Amino acid sequence: MSIRLEELVGATRQAVQRRKGERPLSELEREAGDQPEGRPFAEALSRPGTSLIAEHKRRSPSAGTIREGANCAEVVKAYERGGAAAVSVLTEEAHFGGSLADLREARAAIHLPILRKDFTIDRYQLYEAKAVGADAVLLVVGAMEPEELGALLTEAWGLDLDAIVEVSNEEELETALEWDVDVLGINNRNLEDFTVDIERTFDLLHDVPTGKVVVSESGIRTRQQIEDLEGVGVDAVLIGELLMRSPDPEAAVRELTGAEEPTQV
Repeated sequence: MSIRLEELVGATRQAVQRRKGERPLSELEREAGDQPEGRPFAEALSRPGTSLIAEHKRRSPSAGTIREGANCAEVVKAYERGGAAAVSVLTEEAHFGGSLADLREARAAIHLPILRKDFTIDRYQLYEAKAVGADAVLLVVGAMEPEELGALLTEAWGLDLDAIVEVSNEEELETALEWDVDVLGINNRNLEDFTVDIERTFDLLHDVPTGKVVVSESGIRTRQQIEDLEGVGVDAVLIGELLMRSPDPEAAVRELTGAEEPTQV
């Protein structure tokens, strides 16, 4: 792990330990069991064309504050009207300003499948995600040992949660493929210095077997880039900062997806 990623994961471990003291796992298990059937996240990404996962993100370590006072429900409704296939909600608090309350609010506001975007490193977080209505979680290969990845992936599937397994280099890709993951996320951001290079997706895609759903993350800003990624077999893109900074998130989503008219919901 890079030092920067270690810091982010370390903060997550502390936050999870705090929440464990506030709410026992048994309580989350009951709430998770009461949730209705999940929305089809992976299926939404594999529809014809390149699907857009539109992200709600208040701030980030690299960009600072992105959208002061953002109303999560209003933002994700705009994403849905604009034609997004799915929504990602940041729930990490210390560095991204997110919360589980944001995800719960998004769930009540829209009909799209929702990804809980966080550094998921503990099974406790899987039950949190399910209890507040997430349909998928993010598993960052560089944040854990291969055995931990396998255990979390298996338990997520058991909870009817899809998972984006995120990689950023060839070694991490090999680890992900050992577990026969369904959805691969390729992060174009270097987690050591936070620089972004979209070519990372093109380079790693050569080693991805057919049949996997591939999501390109970070650094995507134009419709042309999306079309270029679609041309090499990328199924979906995840975009956050660009949309959150837009004065009209609905129009921004529509421009990126190529939708001519607002989606009626």
